[in-house]
Amino acid sequence: MTPPEPAVYRFVTDSGIDVPAVTTDEMRELDRIAMEETGPNLFQMMENAGRNLALLAIEVLGRGWQKAKVVVLAGRGGNGGGGICAARHLANRRAEVVLVQSDPDYAGDLPAFQRKIFRETRGREVQAARVAEERADLVLDALIGYGLRGAPRGTVADLIRWANGTGAPILALDIPSGIDSTTGENAGEVIRPRWTMTLALPKTGLLRASTGELCLADIGIPEGAYRRVASTYIPPFGNRYRVPLARR
Repeated sequence: MTPPEPAVYRFVTDSGIDVPAVTTDEMRELDRIAMEETGPNLFQMMENAGRNLALLAIEVLGRGWQKAKVVVLAGRGGNGGGGICAARHLANRRAEVVLVQSDPDYAGDLPAFQRKIFRETRGREVQAARVAEERADLVLDALIGYGLRGAPRGTVADLIRWANGTGAPILALDIPSGIDSTTGENAGEVIRPRWTMTLALPKTGLLRASTGELCLADIGIPEGAYRRVASTYIPPFGNRYRVPLARR
């Protein structure tokens, strides 16, 4: 059976710059070009993503951000590493942060390294099985990202259900967990965010109904790398590292 074509949206910044959208495979190729040919490396991109996520969390929480409790849900891949990095930046600024990993024993090398750094902060780690005991003023979703393969299962599905049931606002990293980043479809549990901060380029599956308010974050990829996958690319950030995106 032929998969459905992704919905066609124009993504436009608040300064009127059109930003091309990419499929999962195109985004994977952009990451490959950066890591293997042009730089930056994966750790640098992860650090930029995590710092941007932490800054946006502070922004959406407002003046009382240091008194708010932020629960960070992190998967075992690169998206999870970005979430753990954000947790560290928030904890370094004396925010109350709780890190919950879906599969800490099976995390990749970079998420594991981010966890090692996080453990030197004042932030707390909580096992996924105990997350129901935690309240949250904000949930950061860094469970899956664009690497989704099939419906979320097991602990990841449980954490998505918990997050949606807290009543706390959710900020998703790159794409809401459970959403196919090419088509926008979901086959099971899916995060329902108030905001989504997508990375580098918007994905074709970022549909209006599933992402909440949308912004684009710079992770340090050079213009030449972007142009290899999107010839119409115009740098959209100006003097900022995050820009709002509207769908047309």
